[in-house]
Amino acid sequence: MRLDAIWFRYARRAPWTVKGADARVEPGQTIVVLGANGAGKSTLLQVAAGILRPTRGRVRDRPPVVGWVPERFPAAQPFSTAGYLRSMAAVRGLPDSAADRWIERLGLTAHADTPLGDLSKGTAQKVGLAQALLVPPGLLVLDEPWEGLDAASRSLIPEIVGEVTSAGGAVLVSDHRGEIANLPGALHWTITEGELTVASPEPAADAEVVVEISVPRHRAAATVDQLRASGHRILSVREKLGEKR
Repeated sequence: MRLDAIWFRYARRAPWTVKGADARVEPGQTIVVLGANGAGKSTLLQVAAGILRPTRGRVRDRPPVVGWVPERFPAAQPFSTAGYLRSMAAVRGLPDSAADRWIERLGLTAHADTPLGDLSKGTAQKVGLAQALLVPPGLLVLDEPWEGLDAASRSLIPEIVGEVTSAGGAVLVSDHRGEIANLPGALHWTITEGELTVASPEPAADAEVVVEISVPRHRAAATVDQLRASGHRILSVREKLGEKR
């Protein structure tokens, strides 16, 4: 997909919200859109998703299936959670099971019969995420998807992003929390006063991750010695029940 000299403003004499944005989105890419509040992130995402039409310029080669998750899901609709998602599945020619899969995965089972208007913001956001994923998207656009989500649900976002990109889709996500900005291979778009800058993030030379492994007790000492000999740092050795040794 190509953003070709995109300009956008909300009224004829209004200031430009996006100014001459040029960028490419390749299959399998994750694009993290950064910028201060009011910089134009949400507007750019809506243009990319096809929600807004550019005032000038064109979006070329947008994938035929776009999953769009706004910052706030429009919950003022006469459906229950399950009723809404099953209706959206039917519109796409899918069986109820396509909706039920995401209801279960996103922890919505307890809210399946709850009217959308009675949901908390975080739960409503999960409904919005589910509807965007009913059909595997060629482009998934997420506008601050963590708003209102609990920690368990937030941890699903990078997992889902990885699944979409592994299948050849692209992901555009705005992120002011920094929860997805450091995904390996993610490209950064930064918007400052409507102007877009594209840059690959510099990997941190001293970045570390913690990997936990489980081995039979009789092999613990030898495994620790092998890891240390390979240059790894051992943080702790503990029993399975959590007692440190």
